[in-house]
Amino acid sequence: MERLDKILSNLGYGSRKEIKGIVRKGLVTVDNQVVKDSGMSVDPEKSEIYIGDEKVIYKKYIYLLMNKPAGVVSATFDNYDETVVDLLEVQHSVFNPFPVGRLDKDTVGFLLLTNDGELNHRLISPKWHVDKVYYAKIDKRVDEKDIKSFQKGVVLDDGYKCLPAKLEILEASEEGSEVLVTLQEGKFHQVKRMFESVNKKVMYLKRISFGPLKLDENLEEGEYRELTEEELTQLKEAVGLLDE
Repeated sequence: MERLDKILSNLGYGSRKEIKGIVRKGLVTVDNQVVKDSGMSVDPEKSEIYIGDEKVIYKKYIYLLMNKPAGVVSATFDNYDETVVDLLEVQHSVFNPFPVGRLDKDTVGFLLLTNDGELNHRLISPKWHVDKVYYAKIDKRVDEKDIKSFQKGVVLDDGYKCLPAKLEILEASEEGSEVLVTLQEGKFHQVKRMFESVNKKVMYLKRISFGPLKLDENLEEGEYRELTEEELTQLKEAVGLLDE
């Protein structure tokens, strides 16, 4: 059971004060009964709630796919920089979603945001072997030796040995290379530090997929949309949430 004003506020129908005003006007019904108290307890999954002629569609969780732009921090709050949550419309930000893992400030591409804590935990845990694929531009030639180093698990500057990673060369020359990197973990600045460990530098980095889902190329940087039911099912299936 939850307070009616909290439910409606979380779904984007206004602040609690505004909901109180809507209730006073007799516009809200719960199970065909006009509501008089905006603070009444309601089971949103069992009761039918209407505002005027509009049926309130309740959802507890929200799942967003964003094409993260450069210059924005993967966090819910930052004292200095704009965050990915700042890019959300009110009807989505009221759910208090948080980024699943993180992308560096200057990294772009696929970012999930949700308020589903269990899904978030499984997606970022190496235990579930969720692949994250990055497209990168490197300042030097990437070769077979680098591929083998990534396969073995490179050692970062702090002594941490990465899990085995897949490195694919798309193009390579002395002027630079284009590659794909597939990881199952997400340490701080990991892709950049992995290339630093083989004396190379990442010039551009874009995450193009996360588990079974690929970045929606129709999304411009900074744009986002809700996951489809099919995408959400694929994601939950990948981390065993449909088996429980």
